[in-house]
Amino acid sequence: VQLQASGGGLVQAGGSLRLSCAASGRTFSPYFMGWFRQTPGKERDFVATIRRGGSAYYSDSVKGRFTISRDNAKNTVYLQMNNLKPEDSAVYYCAASWRNSDTDHSRWNEYDSWGQGTQVTVSS
Repeated sequence: VQLQASGGGLVQAGGSLRLSCAASGRTFSPYFMGWFRQTPGKERDFVATIRRGGSAYYSDSVKGRFTISRDNAKNTVYLQMNNLKPEDSAVYYCAASWRNSDTDHSRWNEYDSWGQGTQVTVSS
């Protein structure tokens, strides 16, 4: 299974970016597709995730500013990031899970496959 993320870059505070991540190599669509982010020396933090059926979960730090969506036919997940802040700067990783559960899938060890990461830098 491969996850290919794209869409990172440099943006000014208050600006927007859209990340995309396509999963390939498995015919069964993931139960969860999500995004995490990491800065040097820190743990990988949960950002958002979305179930196959469309239910979404967000970290408190991005709620109201970020929107996660997915296209099941393309096994692709998107993260629309608006009103970006310097503290949103990080490497963003997409992840996919083929394990169904009642949890919000906010822990990194609930995911089976990871993308390579894409850098997001927000200047003040």
